Amino acid sequence: MIVDVLAIGNTPCGDLPGDADAAVRQLYSQHAKALYSYVRRFRPDQASADDIVQETFIRAWRHLPQLCSDDQLVRPWLFRVARKLLTDADRAARSRPDTVPFKAGDDAEDDSGLDQVLDRDLVSGALQHLSPAHRTVLVEIFYRGGTIATVARQLGVPSGRARSRLHYALQALRQYLQEHDPIGC
Repeated sequence: MIVDVLAIGNTPCGDLPGDADAAVRQLYSQHAKALYSYVRRFRPDQASADDIVQETFIRAWRHLPQLCSDDQLVRPWLFRVARKLLTDADRAARSRPDTVPFKAGDDAEDDSGLDQVLDRDLVSGALQHLSPAHRTVLVEIFYRGGTIATVARQLGVPSGRARSRLHYALQALRQYLQEHDPIGC
């Protein structure tokens, strides 16, 4: 049995059902496999290839009325959209810094949580070393998520004074940690 691939792949949009969802389902059933193969050549990981194909069909669904009104061939349009999405993804990846993948073996020797306990103890000691005014501003802003304006209002001081207290609290905290944790600094 000989199948005319051009006749199947290059059908105009006018042959699609009137319902947009049914039309996209039909487009997906006709073109998804070929489009996915095309995208996988440029995106070897399955997740990003799936994202590109999915976004291509979302754009086809959004532009379905224009596709059908022009009576243009759908398959070349889908591949053109996928190519543009691949180009955009490549540009975005190049603009981001390289990331180092996490290796499960990196943290395997330290699963007791000792480092966390020691860090918690060190920070707790550093906080106790601060004056009550500095400690209050630091805790309210960094641990409770407050802003300088809200913390100043709570304490009944001008926001400039709260900002100054935060600055000196961070400076004292940094100095304490450098003096008492030579390994971490």
